[in-house]
Amino acid sequence: MKIDLTGKTALVTGGNSGIGRAISIVLAQSGADVALTYFSTKRGEETARAIRAAGRRACSLYMDGTDSASVSDAITRAAAEFDGHIDILVNNAGHLIGRVPIAEMDDEHWHKVINVNLSSAFYCARSILPYMNTGWGRIINMSSLAAHNGGGPGATAYSTAKAGLLGLTRGLAKEYAPRGITANAVAPGLILGTPFHDTFNTDEGKKKAIAGIPLQRGGTPEEVASTVVYLASEQAGFITGEVIEFNGGAWFR
Repeated sequence: MKIDLTGKTALVTGGNSGIGRAISIVLAQSGADVALTYFSTKRGEETARAIRAAGRRACSLYMDGTDSASVSDAITRAAAEFDGHIDILVNNAGHLIGRVPIAEMDDEHWHKVINVNLSSAFYCARSILPYMNTGWGRIINMSSLAAHNGGGPGATAYSTAKAGLLGLTRGLAKEYAPRGITANAVAPGLILGTPFHDTFNTDEGKKKAIAGIPLQRGGTPEEVASTVVYLASEQAGFITGEVIEFNGGAWFR
């Protein structure tokens, strides 16, 4: 059954590249209008053009996810573009920032990683809830396999933040179910073709990771996007508070 999101509006944080870009485009191909946020110097206009090419409305907004005022401003502007409501929030923005062992980690690094991965998702969810005002809503948080296995070397702060997202997801699911809003998380493992692994992994590291995956390959951004779009659909309306493990069999619950 083809997923139809016609008439729905979505906000994808970090939607200008990698997994976020794939999610933005597949949402649009499924019928949703999409606002995307960016923080880096790589603006989101290319992705916005691809959304418009699919026949949907698009806007690209600067947002610092670690600054609640910046988050509130971006979401207010997105809602204004989309007739005063946003139906789907994808908290995709996140960053490892750097690999730092615990014994060498200063307070600044710890708080920076927690803020960009966890606090940002909280700020976005809090700010968007007034605009999920139609009796229907979807929140999808991008966690990680690292939330379960502690991540790779020097990734403890990152794995902690991604584990915190699971608690946030379940809290949102319980609090907002009466308003017709579901909240779920996706926890990807090795996803190739993304800036994350191009920056923080080596070819040898990728080969080693693939050797430990029963399916013997990495995932793709488009595969993650398809899972996110399913969670955003009517078909997933009775799923909330869940974590979709997306790792090719590298880790089971």
